[in-house]
Amino acid sequence: MIERKFDTLVQQLKSRVLAEVARDYWDGTLEEKKRFIPKMISPGPKSTMRCCIYKERAIVTDRIYLALGGDKNNPNLLEVIEAACDSCPFGGMTVTDMCRGCLAHRCEQACRLNAISFGSDLRCIIDKNKCVNCGLCAKACQFGAIVDKKRPCEAACKINAIHPREDGITEIDNSKCVQCGQCSYACPFGAIMDKSFITKCIDILKGSDGGRNYKTYIIVAPSICSQFHYAKLGQVVTGMHRLGFTNVLEAALGADLVAYNEAGNLAEEGSCTSSCCPAFVKYAKNNYPTLKDKISHNLSPMAAIARHVKRMDPTCKTVFVGPCIAKKNEMFRPDSAPFVDCVITFEELEAMFDAKSIVLNVLEETELDNASYFGRIFARSGGLSEAVAQALKERGSDFEVKPVKVSGLDQCRSALNQMKTGRLPGNFIEGMACPGGCIGGPACLTHEVRDAADVDRYGKTSSAPTITDAINGIHGDATIASNADLPNE
Repeated sequence: MIERKFDTLVQQLKSRVLAEVARDYWDGTLEEKKRFIPKMISPGPKSTMRCCIYKERAIVTDRIYLALGGDKNNPNLLEVIEAACDSCPFGGMTVTDMCRGCLAHRCEQACRLNAISFGSDLRCIIDKNKCVNCGLCAKACQFGAIVDKKRPCEAACKINAIHPREDGITEIDNSKCVQCGQCSYACPFGAIMDKSFITKCIDILKGSDGGRNYKTYIIVAPSICSQFHYAKLGQVVTGMHRLGFTNVLEAALGADLVAYNEAGNLAEEGSCTSSCCPAFVKYAKNNYPTLKDKISHNLSPMAAIARHVKRMDPTCKTVFVGPCIAKKNEMFRPDSAPFVDCVITFEELEAMFDAKSIVLNVLEETELDNASYFGRIFARSGGLSEAVAQALKERGSDFEVKPVKVSGLDQCRSALNQMKTGRLPGNFIEGMACPGGCIGGPACLTHEVRDAADVDRYGKTSSAPTITDAINGIHGDATIASNADLPNE
């Protein structure tokens, strides 16, 4: 058995639910066992994480529901497990014990809404009915005695898409949410979880095994290099074959295609933003409609390589695996849906290994070598910009890319504001919704170890010295380089 270290008990519980659902769905016993799974997974009465074992089981039942796809009427990939969301304070500007009851009262002078008064001990009191959490009082206090105590999910959401209802339960504003998923990892109670398509993936594999005569391709995100620390990458590739996938391809090869295209677009248009991160693209389109034409019209690396695979083998099925929750939306986008049949996360892939009792670190290694160094470094912030600069050179262009590399939606907002007002100190925004890029994705197996150096080391193992070499090397088809310039369907 592999000894794995989970970041939190919440992550461990989610993993156990996914693995149990996958195991029983594969065996065809899920329906008859579904009501027993919460008892099998929940800890005993003495070790429950909740007030009682019955609430624990109710929450596990909700997790099973989300593992099976969740609420079909809710378009958001993220859902709040209400039974789990009951222990966070409302938050907002809060006076701490650091308040000394000073005479200066700078906090009172800074407040424009008269929300601050003082008790008999001269300590600051904030009227929550008047306070709008502007933070001016906190900035004014010389002792740092006033802090903004947000719920962890609210603090993680940089676009204010999360707020508490009147009853205290967290609510997600679907009109603002871009499904980056940072809130799901930040919640210490595991009260926000993404919908899973793990059963859809299993159906694809079972159909292939059942004689439907199609090949199954799994397309792995380049951030896989920073995931399975208890096994070698080649062993993980072998494990995917053991699950039943016919071929394993790198999304980084799609990144090579995208970099080649994006370089051409940039040289032609003079300035643009990247298209690789679906959460960034959705945020830009929702909040900066005047910049819509500046957003690259290229497919994402996932969809770009899936499109190529479908052209080569129209009957095949494609599954993408990565650290991203927002990627699941691309299954339904008109520009990607014809090419991508299913999207799962690294958490779900690991659960499938567990469901099939596949022990990775004892397997032989299978080489994964489809992409260039530059396609692989898309996994970290700055990698796309380097790839575009390289692609410009390979295309023989003298256009100089001046990238503005941003990760995290707060940084993305700042860069887009600068572009909107004509103050951007560059001509290309590389936008990533997750801090640090894809290696900071919400469905990573570990958030404690996400070293960009892992990505660079992985990139340097590529046998393709250039982007063009990688593109021309797709299944030995020397015509693909010209296909890279084809418009997206």
